[in-house]
Amino acid sequence: MARYTCSFTVSVKSDHLLPLLVELLQGSQLDIQYYTGDYIIAREVPGNVPFPKLITVEVLIDKSKSTETETRMSIVIKNEELPLQLDNYCRQMFEVIKQAIESSRHWHLIESIAG
Repeated sequence: MARYTCSFTVSVKSDHLLPLLVELLQGSQLDIQYYTGDYIIAREVPGNVPFPKLITVEVLIDKSKSTETETRMSIVIKNEELPLQLDNYCRQMFEVIKQAIESSRHWHLIESIAG
């Protein structure tokens, strides 16, 4: 199973971050499967790649460390593909979504830590 993680600190209140993330993920051709006030699961829509390559994105918003101006969140992007190559499909999608978060016009990125 391929799995990539990253943590971000962005300059937006945690209450405002969830709807912005839902919009960002939907704009990346992902279907929101589940979400609560601090957690989102989104899946890639079948049809473009084989089923083992379909990615799942999990986003956790850390409200315990949020302030009025900053919110920390972590993302995990994974699929059933074996990561036999460094530049596999899951890694490519991880980079696309990471870049979308880093360059979003809805907030200012304070910190990005890839794991």
